[in-house]
Amino acid sequence: MYLQGRYNPRTSIFAGRPVAQLQADLAVAQDAYVQLSAGVKVVTASYTQGDGAKAITYTQASLPNIVMLIKQLQAQLGVIPAARSPIRFRYRP
Repeated sequence: MYLQGRYNPRTSIFAGRPVAQLQADLAVAQDAYVQLSAGVKVVTASYTQGDGAKAITYTQASLPNIVMLIKQLQAQLGVIPAARSPIRFRYRP
């Protein structure tokens, strides 16, 4: 999973995207998750990039992908803390 190890917002796929747009993207992704998990509704999300408009259609089988997108957006916004490196113990005789 992408959150294992260190998450760096400066080098993530969302680096450089305005915070307001990230928050709007997060709201859309969370709405899609709620709609899919509540029923069998198919959700289509569309967005515009520099190279034109794109559309993504999610089905109920896409829930893990939406969860990963939500976690990435939350990590980029600082909503969830980045993973810490494991604590290591040293034995000194």
